[in-house]
Amino acid sequence: MDVADPLDVNLTDVDLMGEVELTTMLMVAASASDEPLEQEQIDKLLGLAEPAPEAPGMP
Repeated sequence: MDVADPLDVNLTDVDLMGEVELTTMLMVAASASDEPLEQEQIDKLLGLAEPAPEAPGMP
């Protein structure tokens, strides 16, 4: 008797596939690093832009 593997699914959702790819990149980078990843490294892996400077009067 064959039991269906619940994790054997086709990923056809483009957004979901993108999230899986980002998560995979983070896991690979973290496992290859001897130290925890710094926020700047994580942001770069995720393709985030430089943080905007805080506006005057903003905490």
